[in-house]
Amino acid sequence: MADNSIPTDGRNQAGDSELQRKVFAVVFQSRTPAGKYFDILLIIAIVASVVALMLASIESIWARYAQPLYLAEWAFTILFTIEYVVRLWCVREPRVYAGSFYGVVDLLAVLPTYLALFVTGSAYLMVIRILRILRLFRVLKLARYVSAADALVEAMVQSWRKILVFLYVILTIVVIFGSAMYLIEGPENGFTSIPRGVYWGIVTLTTVGFGDITPQTPLGQAVAAVVMVLGYGIIAVPTGIYAAELRDVMTRRRQAQICPECGRTGHDEDAKFCKFCGARFAPAEKGSG
Repeated sequence: MADNSIPTDGRNQAGDSELQRKVFAVVFQSRTPAGKYFDILLIIAIVASVVALMLASIESIWARYAQPLYLAEWAFTILFTIEYVVRLWCVREPRVYAGSFYGVVDLLAVLPTYLALFVTGSAYLMVIRILRILRLFRVLKLARYVSAADALVEAMVQSWRKILVFLYVILTIVVIFGSAMYLIEGPENGFTSIPRGVYWGIVTLTTVGFGDITPQTPLGQAVAAVVMVLGYGIIAVPTGIYAAELRDVMTRRRQAQICPECGRTGHDEDAKFCKFCGARFAPAEKGSG
């Protein structure tokens, strides 16, 4: 996921003091050993907190280890709260980061635990459960450490129009076949309404095949066979669309060098110097993106 509030170079986003710039380099960048260690420790903490949350949802484990899991949850919450506050402190415009994708994710990683303090009583057990599940947003914090995430999201955004047309075609197909099955099979065979037939069409076309509704007449079974064959042919379409867009994105990124000094792109693939600031490209950074 691209976080547009933090550019590649980052120095223009850091605070004015020397301490803020040093902290910024650690928490937002991974060029220094301290930054790499910080990222590794944070990844371990994120994974451990999610595992602890999942274990707490198992009744037998919660009954035996409720106290340690409760303390672990608060330890992780305090840790992520400190991290969030530090990130807001070391950037020049805290509101920009707070409103960015990762800023919202960082807030959601700690907010549910604090909100649970104000939700008490058995009547609110469902709310408490929802707040606990919301802590799984911590998984999204890992996205900033996956370099390929930006390319995957960009390809998804680029292909949304084609995917939308594809979904429209699918919707049209399932409505037509679902309506046909309602007329052919009727309520006595489980097709009690057109929406029920559309549900059957979606399940069959996507090759899920729950089997809760099945055609009983020869004509209905023939129609079902056609839908099944269409499902196998159609299922590859969105994959091909997305793969083509992802290939184009990766090609553009390989052709765009990023200046290590000013963070700007738009250079030729074989460029040795930045055409904006004149900085020299290191051989290892050629073709990176």
